[in-house]
Amino acid sequence: MTTAPPPAVVRGIVKQALSGDAIVVRGQPKGGPPPERTVCFSNVTAPRLARRANPNMEGSMETKDEPFAWEAREYVREKLIGKEVCFTIEYKVPGSGREYGCVYLGKDTSGENLTEALVREGLVELRSGGIRADDADQSKLVQAEEGAKTSGKGKWGGKDSEHVRDIKWIVENPRNFVDSQNGKEIDAIIEHVRDGCTVRAFLLPSFQYVTVMLSGIRCPMFKTDDDGKQVAEKFAEEAKFFTESRLLQREVKIILETVSNQNLVGSVIHPNGNIAELLLREGFARCVDWSMGVVSQGADKLRAAEKIAKEKKLRIWKDYKPSVQTIDIKDKTFSGKVVEVVNGDSLVLKLPDSSSKFKKIFLASIRPPRQVADGTENQPPGSRDGPRRSRPLYDIPYMFEAREFLRKKLIGKKVNVQVDYIQPPSQGFPEKICATVSLGGINVAEALVSKGLATVIRYRQDDDQRSAHYDELLAAETRAQKKGVGLHSKKEAPIHRVADISGDVPKAKQFLPFLQRAGRSEAVVEFVASGSRLRLYIPRETCLITFLVSGIDCPRGARPVPRGGEGTLPAEPFGEEALLLTKELCLQREVEVEVEAMDKGGNFIGWLFVDGVNLSVSLVQEGLAKVHFTAERSSHYQALLNAESSAQTKKIGLWSNYEEPKTVEEVEEPVERNITYKTVVITEVQENMRFYAQNVDNGPQLDKLMEQLRQEMETNPPIPGAYSPRKNDQCAAKFSQDDQWYRAKIEKVEGTKVTVFFIDFGNREVTQVSNLAALPSSFQTLSPQVTEYSLACCLLPEDEEAKNDAIDMFYNDVLNKQLQLNVEYKTGGIKHVTMLFPDTKDDVAQSLITNGYLLAELRKEKRLSKLVNDYQKAQEKAKSSRVNLWRYGDFTGDDAKEFGYQI
Repeated sequence: MTTAPPPAVVRGIVKQALSGDAIVVRGQPKGGPPPERTVCFSNVTAPRLARRANPNMEGSMETKDEPFAWEAREYVREKLIGKEVCFTIEYKVPGSGREYGCVYLGKDTSGENLTEALVREGLVELRSGGIRADDADQSKLVQAEEGAKTSGKGKWGGKDSEHVRDIKWIVENPRNFVDSQNGKEIDAIIEHVRDGCTVRAFLLPSFQYVTVMLSGIRCPMFKTDDDGKQVAEKFAEEAKFFTESRLLQREVKIILETVSNQNLVGSVIHPNGNIAELLLREGFARCVDWSMGVVSQGADKLRAAEKIAKEKKLRIWKDYKPSVQTIDIKDKTFSGKVVEVVNGDSLVLKLPDSSSKFKKIFLASIRPPRQVADGTENQPPGSRDGPRRSRPLYDIPYMFEAREFLRKKLIGKKVNVQVDYIQPPSQGFPEKICATVSLGGINVAEALVSKGLATVIRYRQDDDQRSAHYDELLAAETRAQKKGVGLHSKKEAPIHRVADISGDVPKAKQFLPFLQRAGRSEAVVEFVASGSRLRLYIPRETCLITFLVSGIDCPRGARPVPRGGEGTLPAEPFGEEALLLTKELCLQREVEVEVEAMDKGGNFIGWLFVDGVNLSVSLVQEGLAKVHFTAERSSHYQALLNAESSAQTKKIGLWSNYEEPKTVEEVEEPVERNITYKTVVITEVQENMRFYAQNVDNGPQLDKLMEQLRQEMETNPPIPGAYSPRKNDQCAAKFSQDDQWYRAKIEKVEGTKVTVFFIDFGNREVTQVSNLAALPSSFQTLSPQVTEYSLACCLLPEDEEAKNDAIDMFYNDVLNKQLQLNVEYKTGGIKHVTMLFPDTKDDVAQSLITNGYLLAELRKEKRLSKLVNDYQKAQEKAKSSRVNLWRYGDFTGDDAKEFGYQI
């Protein structure tokens, strides 16, 4: 049976070594912070440690170490800190209450005597006045000191100057000091714990004395009330004890990370881990955003530790209630293709496996550049002369750069989205889906913030609705601030002087020659109004223009009523589909444009190419536009015709109900060939080389009629809505290209869209009812002035490329030219003719056959035998010359069918 220790023996845990001869010992806790007592080693005196001057005490002076003072303190610290000791109290000094005694390592007095150990190492000096010769224990101390002197140990070694520290009590330039450490781990000893998240330490081996606030966290603090007394916040004492019991006078690693109000901020790494993480896990601290961005040792671990404490509702989180909105797991993550960048913080994505489903998302926890408070900075000169239209993209500093950064990186790319939170509707703004967007493993928001093109939103401490990568965003912002880039730059913000010439006719006229001469110009599509109407930014000219795509008739989508009317006009059939296709192909893409002309509204007309693909051809190929007759003079005409033919064959879009015209040959057999040439002008060439021609003799009569019709329309303008179109009616129609009135026949009516055939010129157009009017009877007496014809005794080749070459050649030879025409026969209601050039009298068809573009047709009518014979001879000449169709030899033999040709 063991006996209890004598009453004079006390046990405890060593909290702190004050010097080489004094320690602070903690007793057993009893419902609160454990009791502490300071114990001085009896009969010895240790060298005094240096003290810094107290700025709050007048006359306070800095002192230096006595030789071996630090070594004595370190010997005690390394031996005892955090270990259990027992000690006997020999006496207590009246007045000061300081207790002196003998300290033993371990649970009882059988352990190592620390006083003897210090004397043996020569780190303390005996006080001879207190030594009694009859005391065996004190006699041992005398013998130990004699041994230390004989061996030259410690202070008896004689090299005192080498054992005095050069302490730097003040950091002169904290920012430079932190930068000089370059984020490396520094050995340190914690000398004092001010509160749970603030410590003072000596950095080794430089002995720089620093105060360090733990980065990324905040513990409950001690505040001073009006009476000058310190008042502890709830759990402040417990948090301080937690840190103190683990760090005080422990050897640690410190990483200095930033400076806040001349205070150093960093991470303290104990051998058992980051103390900040431990504080968070136990509910003694909370994460703070202002310093989380500089944490170099795993900010995600700190957030995870805080999350554990919140879930367990430990200490400061006792009354915690989550604020995160629950998101359906199936909508938590998804992917999509970026089709639009809205300013600098939101994107529009096209979802996979969907042709028309789009989703707008906002980059979580970031704020795009904002207008300065007074609204006057960074405005172009002259902006104060009067009110002007707000253009945030160009007027707000760095918003254009932010938009461009995202546009160049993301447009047309597939990105991954992780929804972080959903911001509910507020102040008239709709619900916002806030998410983390990544491309190739790179967080888009983080990249934007690191460039200084956005800032990170600061939240309330209890607000958990933030990005899952919030700490990375804070770190990126810290890097941007340090580099001084973008919004954090001290330089003057860039100014974008962009001329908006949309709808400004005088300005458009000034810019037109430059754009025409430039050929293909680079542009960025800023907005898509319809399938064929876009708003472009031309970097070279720094201007915004409205651009109309050439060569097609494209249906329009739903749009506001013009001239400020209320409501919207309904979309034309396939107008919305055309709009979506153009958006997907072009919106915010870098394109090339060829400007050809300008309309009366100041809008530019021309061709647009995306990655080398003609937008007009793409729309026609998808059946979302028709070829317009204005394309005939363009080099893209044949490609458009081919695209339209493909769409008709597939019966898609506008051609979904299309049926191939069926013709029945009806051969009229006159007795002999009748030759009666008349002079005509070719006004229109169609597919399969059918064409329309006007009789030149009727030209003056037609010109007079047109002049009278336009005069009538100007004098008595039609009332909108007064005319109701019906199929096969004759009417007056305004032609879109020159805005003039012509006679027309209605071929098809679909709602407000009407297909008309201009009976005096042979071209067709799809127009609106508002562009039609009743045709006065006085203008209906003159018969239509064009007739449809086809060339006689010749055939188009079956090969598509060869056919296109033939039509192109015929088009170039005859359009808008006077020719001598003779009707040879009729089939299917179409007159087949021969034509001669009036100056040379050369036969048009025979010339095309001779040059290898057309084939001679073997007709059996006797009256045509000479004509057929002449064409056959022309074909034989083309064969022998191996031109065009015949360049690879004769394909009309027995195996002609194998090559797809039939005569």
